[in-house]
Amino acid sequence: MDITIHSTLLPQNDPDAALTFYRDVLGFEVRNDVGYKGMHWITVGPAGQPETSIVLYPPEASPGITEDEQRTISEMMAKGTYSSLNLAAKDLDEVFDRVQAGGAEVVQEPTDQPYGVRDCAFRDPSGNLLRIQQAS
Repeated sequence: MDITIHSTLLPQNDPDAALTFYRDVLGFEVRNDVGYKGMHWITVGPAGQPETSIVLYPPEASPGITEDEQRTISEMMAKGTYSSLNLAAKDLDEVFDRVQAGGAEVVQEPTDQPYGVRDCAFRDPSGNLLRIQQAS
């Protein structure tokens, strides 16, 4: 089998803030920007990696979601416990400084973890946890 990761979905509840964060702070390319019935999907990805994308989507667009589930998802997003993403960078300290200067909520400064990686953590504007590892 020849299977690759094409895209992953990450919820967002403020498309303008999400676009600013992922494009302007992280430096990702905008690959698609679609509005439909008052909702907004933005596809972004790292420059030089066109085969891998993140779709920033409105969680209310999930098929079959109930109002109670929507409320729970919104509460979990606000607490930063609904979704997360792991990224990697060649210069972790440079990325940390840039993301911190961009106003993201710092969860953890660059740290050498006991399990062998050096990483830091932020929350994006929707509350998603982003861990960024030092790439080898």
